[in-house]
Amino acid sequence: MSALNATTPATTTPVLRLDGVRKSFGQNTVLDGITLDVHKHEVLALIGASGSGKSTLLRVINLLEQVDDGQIWLNEHDISDPRTPVDAVRSRIGVVFQHYNLFPHLSVLDNVTLASRTVHKQSRAVAEKRGLELLDQIGLADKARDFPDRLSGGQQQRTAIVRAIATEPELLLLDEVTSALDPELVGEVLDLVRQLKQTGTTIVMATHEMSFARDVADRVAFLHHGRVLEIGEPAAVFENPQEERTREFLARIPR
Repeated sequence: MSALNATTPATTTPVLRLDGVRKSFGQNTVLDGITLDVHKHEVLALIGASGSGKSTLLRVINLLEQVDDGQIWLNEHDISDPRTPVDAVRSRIGVVFQHYNLFPHLSVLDNVTLASRTVHKQSRAVAEKRGLELLDQIGLADKARDFPDRLSGGQQQRTAIVRAIATEPELLLLDEVTSALDPELVGEVLDLVRQLKQTGTTIVMATHEMSFARDVADRVAFLHHGRVLEIGEPAAVFENPQEERTREFLARIPR
């Protein structure tokens, strides 16, 4: 069943757990004891100023950076164990960065199906059938044979998101996926994320889009100097923040 039209009742099964995660670069402590969990079908939005640790947190979850201390579990597996097969873990996680990172020499369809064919060993016919279904659902089926430079920024980012979900990952990480887009293109990408939430995709997303975080996230975590200073339902965090630093941050951010 397609990722954009499948629905499953929410459960409390933790898909992701972090316990005391620390990461430094030289003398600069970027993550300072992060402890949190993310449940199946939950959308967790990470907010905070630039440099607060949001992107680094996503990078350690996807094993692009190794933690200095603490543990990370993906479902029942401790993926922070240095013996963990990195590629096997990454095959279970979808990730989309600020910049689309599409392969310019591959068509849109080949970009979308690459991991399915090379990592998950699906036949080209099976992978392309699913890829075309997903592209059709986001209105880009007619662009399947085009190369990325023929697409708008919003279309490229939507393609990158579809590529990330084509393998049906257990967890989707979104790192400021609208920050490189012109303002008029932001909406179409956020609409796709809304669709993914409705289908039950488990998402951790770093975002500066406060109104979107309030409307779409199940919980919001405010990061400050590498720590989760406050976490809770959007209404609580945005309307009645408990920490002075959270109040100061929100007062400066358009909502």
